[in-house]
Amino acid sequence: MKRALLFIFIALLAILPWLAGSDYYTNLASQALIAALFALSLNLLVGYAGLTSLGHAGFLGLAAYSSAWLMLNLQWDQASAAAAALAGSTVVAGVFGLIALRASGIGFLMITLALGQILWGIAYRWASVTGGDNGLSGISRPHPFGFDLGPASHFYYFTLLVFLLVWAVVALWVRSPFGASIRGTRDQPRRMSALGFNVWLIRWITFTISGFFGAVAGLMYVYYQQFISPHSLALANSAEMLLMVIAGGPATLAGPVVGAALVVLLKNIASGYIDRWIMLLGFVFLFIVLFVPNGIVPGVAKLWQRWQQRRRHKEERA
Repeated sequence: MKRALLFIFIALLAILPWLAGSDYYTNLASQALIAALFALSLNLLVGYAGLTSLGHAGFLGLAAYSSAWLMLNLQWDQASAAAAALAGSTVVAGVFGLIALRASGIGFLMITLALGQILWGIAYRWASVTGGDNGLSGISRPHPFGFDLGPASHFYYFTLLVFLLVWAVVALWVRSPFGASIRGTRDQPRRMSALGFNVWLIRWITFTISGFFGAVAGLMYVYYQQFISPHSLALANSAEMLLMVIAGGPATLAGPVVGAALVVLLKNIASGYIDRWIMLLGFVFLFIVLFVPNGIVPGVAKLWQRWQQRRRHKEERA
């Protein structure tokens, strides 16, 4: 059943530009995939490691700014700028992990919030490098193997390819023995430590890898927007991505994708018909918390299991 749903999901994504019928909805789908990429990276911390972060947008913005600045000011090519941005963001994630993992729970949350605000402050105040409020613009999209990513459908398929690759890597990673150890540090850190596992090191590696995938989302973000501003590093962006993970279902592979699609659709479609669409978004999340507290994907899976059990009971009685 899961394999069939996965095949249908990928098939729908593959033909989506034809189903959309316009560049607007194709671009909207690209936005949703980029948001899902970022939510997947955050889910490694929130869902699998049990570490809630409010500064994760810093990695997205850092990679985007680094790549844009290298291309605009040093005239680096796309590949070199992307590689340097990913490497630099991963190193920063490792350093931030050393600082943030000195605490857990609320302490970890507040440290990540502070670190994220530091990056936002640098982007906002260091106008000679970041452009300040005006940001950096005029960024060109890459041309992999001479393929033009200017048209909406071309960029969508490029984003889809990156998304599926990251999704597959994350799926293999969380289902590996190391992924099991990550969940163990979330559920029973003392027992894992008693069994000889280095809980701090496992969490630090997860934090760093999460930052790397957040940087990948940052590159896709700046390629799509062709513009970057301090807003990308703001607290509101981190909180929005956290809501995507919680709404879809943490510690699941499909949850962040569903949550990202829900938020992006509400922001871009509902806002066109409802003036106070943020209130609608609040009601949607309130409904999720009250009726499916574990998220949409686990909630739907639970309903499906109940329906299957009831059907079996009826067949047995018949």
